[in-house]
Amino acid sequence: MTYHENKKTIDACLACAALCNHCAASCLQETDIKMMALCIQMDMECAALCTANALLLSLGSPHASAIAKICAAACEASAAECSKHTNVHCQECATACKICAESCKNVK
Repeated sequence: MTYHENKKTIDACLACAALCNHCAASCLQETDIKMMALCIQMDMECAALCTANALLLSLGSPHASAIAKICAAACEASAAECSKHTNVHCQECATACKICAESCKNVK
């Protein structure tokens, strides 16, 4: 598939990566960082996979569909963790992760 056919997913991945990075950085500013450790870890993993997925999709890589499935799973896990926290950055991240996961599931 081409860049234009995957543009929606590429954009969702890049937005999700940016919000995951923002969330991880914001979690590091929380009073109880230890309580946010899993959230931070999942955010960083999700951001890495979203970035890789966006790159592979834009290249038209034959590996993109496999990475997209892994990316969707990481996004769902990150969304579930972020949803447990009431702060704005976690809620924004959870929303972006859910959107990205759904888009990644449609990659062929």
